[in-house]
Amino acid sequence: MKPLRHQYEATLSGGPAGYARASAANLPDLSMAPPVEFGGPGDAWSPEHLLLASVESCFLFTLRAVARASVLEFERVEVATSGIVEKADGRLRFTDILLRATLTVPPGTDVGRAQQLMEKSKHVCLVSQSLQTPVRLEGRVVVGDADLVTP
Repeated sequence: MKPLRHQYEATLSGGPAGYARASAANLPDLSMAPPVEFGGPGDAWSPEHLLLASVESCFLFTLRAVARASVLEFERVEVATSGIVEKADGRLRFTDILLRATLTVPPGTDVGRAQQLMEKSKHVCLVSQSLQTPVRLEGRVVVGDADLVTP
């Protein structure tokens, strides 16, 4: 990691209706629109979907770093994320984000330790720590072909 203070920049352009285009230097543009629930077409990334994708990708990248520092080998991670939007305290907002993560590890891996490192990754993820919304984790560890559900 480069020394802190990091600064990130992005731009957005759009008109009074339709799609918007998000851009950042050296990255592909993203076509964005409201989700169907807010009258959008449902065929472009919405801010709501991008928020969930940010939480789950941050979890994965943090897990990679935590696993590397803890010398934990894993084969892959699959994450399905859901978020609830509703009125709370008079404001429309995300009230809950749930990460359902499946971590596949090689045989001989300490499943309890793998679960602990998943929890640690959720707790130290930059994006999750920047949100007021609670982020919960339902973690599952798969060893080889055996499926072990961890608490």
